[in-house]
This record gives sequence, C-alpha cells and structure tokens, in this order.
Amino acid sequence: MKLYGYFRSSAAFRVRIALNLKGLDYEQAFIHLRKNDQRSGEYLSINPQGLVPALIDGGPVLTQSLSIIEYIDETRPKPPLLPADPVGRARVRSLAEAVACDIHPIDNLRVLQFLSRQFGHKEPDIETWFNHWIELGFEGIEKTLASDGKAGKFSHGDAPGLADICLVPQVFNARRYPSFDLRPYPTIMRIFDECMKLDAFQRAVPEKQPDAE
Repeated sequence: MKLYGYFRSSAAFRVRIALNLKGLDYEQAFIHLRKNDQRSGEYLSINPQGLVPALIDGGPVLTQSLSIIEYIDETRPKPPLLPADPVGRARVRSLAEAVACDIHPIDNLRVLQFLSRQFGHKEPDIETWFNHWIELGFEGIEKTLASDGKAGKFSHGDAPGLADICLVPQVFNARRYPSFDLRPYPTIMRIFDECMKLDAFQRAVPEKQPDAE
C-alpha cells in the first residue's frame, strides 16, 4: 500500500487513522500542498483531481478519503469501521459526512488561499470564516451525539469507527485558532479524548508524520 498525502491534510489524516486501526503497513508519499506539488504533472497523472489523499493498493489508484476508507473496510473487514445494521451504517455515514461534506470542503487550504489571493481577505476575516463553519457543523454533531442514545465510548457504541475517523481531524482543525471555543461541545470532546488514548489515532496525528513542518 502506498498513501499519497500531506501531514496537515485532514482527509489524509482520516486515511492514516483507518489504516492504523486495521493494523496495516503502508508507505507514505508526500505531496506538499503549500508548494503546489498536487498540481505537478507527475501527481496529476496519479490523481487528476490534484487532491490528497490517493491510495494505491497493488492496483488502480483510489481517491477521496471516505471512498478509500470504505474500500479498506470492505477488503480488510476486521475490525469493522461501520456497524453491521443498515440503520447504524446510515447514522455513522451521516456523522462522517457532516464533517467530510459540510465542514471540511469550505474550510480547507485551497478555499482559504482563494479567499486571500482572489478577494484580498486578511487573516482576521479568514479566521472568522473558518470558525463559523466549524461552529455550525459542530452544533449539529454535538446534538446528535448527545441525544440519540447511540454514542458510547465512541461516536457509535464502544468501538472506534468511521465517524470518529472523521471527527478527530476536525477537532484538530478547530484548534487551529485559539479563538474557537470547544467548551460548548462536551460530547465531541469526550469522544475525541477517548480516541486519542488509542495508538492508531496517536500515530496518525500531523506532527508525527515524516513531512511535518
């Protein structure tokens, strides 16, 4: 397995967690997003979208973090990252997509760079933008986790899974600016703390990657 990623990429962070939870060995290839490595001809031949992560597992290139994680779960089913029942799987996917589809796409590096370069927004404006979308997303996630009776030690029951894999990198993002207050999200933070007790999550954190700066 070869994973193309960047230490600060939330999406690559998710895949690292999933691979670690499965106990899989993988090689890392580093695509420096701030140096525009993702737009190089060499990388575009691997992933025409010019995004990370990308995963090669002895065959075609796999892209998009949630698709990669579900592929890993289907091909290496133990331990499972999704519940066995359809309703449970739908709940976990919903929580994962609340991060991966609603918060992350409008808060990621290329969006923030566009706000700065194209529209001339300064750092205080970008901070307000960044925090606003996390706050909006976390409000709904917190209410779901705290009220529907499905969370245990983790987002769904007492084993880590896809929802946690997406939640943890987003908490790291929320800590980017000290102005963001995480106290209104006690359930999110309880689950985050539980996840961070596990080696699979600890080894995946950005500052422990070989390309960390």
